[in-house]
Amino acid sequence: MLVLFQRREIKRGVNKMKKSALITIALTVVAVTLALAGCGKSAKSATQAASSDTKIVAVGSTALQPLVEQAAEQYQAAHPAAKLTVQGGGSGTGLSQVAQGAVTIGNSDIFAEQAKGVTAAKLVDHQVAVVGMAPVTNPDVGVKNLTMSQLRGIFSGRFTNWHQLGGKNEAITVVNRATGSGTRATFEAAVMAGQKAKTTQEQDSSGTVQQIVAKTPGAISYLAFSYIKADVQALAVDGVQPTEANVATNDWKIWSYEHMYTKGQPNAATKRFLAYMMSAKVQSKLVKQLGYISISAMKVQKDATGKVTTK
Repeated sequence: MLVLFQRREIKRGVNKMKKSALITIALTVVAVTLALAGCGKSAKSATQAASSDTKIVAVGSTALQPLVEQAAEQYQAAHPAAKLTVQGGGSGTGLSQVAQGAVTIGNSDIFAEQAKGVTAAKLVDHQVAVVGMAPVTNPDVGVKNLTMSQLRGIFSGRFTNWHQLGGKNEAITVVNRATGSGTRATFEAAVMAGQKAKTTQEQDSSGTVQQIVAKTPGAISYLAFSYIKADVQALAVDGVQPTEANVATNDWKIWSYEHMYTKGQPNAATKRFLAYMMSAKVQSKLVKQLGYISISAMKVQKDATGKVTTK
């Protein structure tokens, strides 16, 4: 009897030890699984955060778009991890979207203070270049110089035929940029003297305007220097030619800064790209190559009210 009792106790003890070992193993497996899941989640979150940090979306000014697009291509070639998307849409779109936090950078030809519905105090201005703008016509009109008053008269509707201005007996076709365009705002501020432009066909893109003017007899519009090609005629105003040198001294009045706005201070990735925009590779080469003007070349400066002072 004693022997049987001892055997039963030994067997009971062994079973108890096995059960305890199984419980320990199960708990260990659960702990390891949770730890691995946590590591995976952390790694995934870190990857997503890194991806978010390197993705830059710049939207807005079509006048600035060619410069930012080519700079982005160069930057991505040197920094493969960077992800940059550059789109047009107009300065108003760029400013409103960056203010809403929908994009990383809002490209604009105008100061945020000049845009309706935008709280400029929440945006940080990064001025990357200057752009001159000029009235352009189809080459067939027979006019190469206008007074500022004549130019204003065309866009207000006072003049309707090129013959009135010393050109061909041909109807004037005015092509305007859409409301919200920084190019339009810059042109009207310099030319219209508070007068309202007449209602005409409107286009969202500088590239589209360039093509329409080139193909439409009697057409007139205005473009950034970077969009003026051989198939359109840039006009002098009051005998002053639309050149970089004349913009730098403000002898040519139709110009603006090119702004790249961020909502608050930029994150690390955006800051690096903005720094690249101001590098010698962009400012000394790409800016000049594409028809923009480096801010360092300017002998005057302009504020959000339009006041121009000597540097």
